[in-house]
Amino acid sequence: MIGTKKISVNQQKYAVPMSEINTTPLVDVMLVLLVIFIITAPLLTHAVKIDLPKASSKLLVAKPEVISISINQSEQIFWNEQMLDKATLQEKLQKVARKKEQAEIHLRADKETRYQVLAEIMAFAQNAGITKLGFISEPQ
Repeated sequence: MIGTKKISVNQQKYAVPMSEINTTPLVDVMLVLLVIFIITAPLLTHAVKIDLPKASSKLLVAKPEVISISINQSEQIFWNEQMLDKATLQEKLQKVARKKEQAEIHLRADKETRYQVLAEIMAFAQNAGITKLGFISEPQ
């Protein structure tokens, strides 16, 4: 009988539910799982042998030079706070691009500056070969 046992009271037999848990099936399932895991565990640790290249990284001791190009409200161009015209700006950008370690160019513009002026300066930098150009803005 599954889950019940018979008791007799006053010559009558009654089926009463069992209050003990039968743990034998649980132990059987656990033992089967344990055997499966013991067999499959070595298979999961098998790795493919590959020869990876070695790489070393050095700390960047010297910070790159930072050049600030600013454009004010009246569209005057400043190179590190020194005013210059567009022809001089192109020459200076070409000199910076020829260096082995290129400087970072930070472009600051007044919010009233026309986009055309910014686009011209970005085109000058691209034509010169500048690869590090960033916009500087103030958070609100």
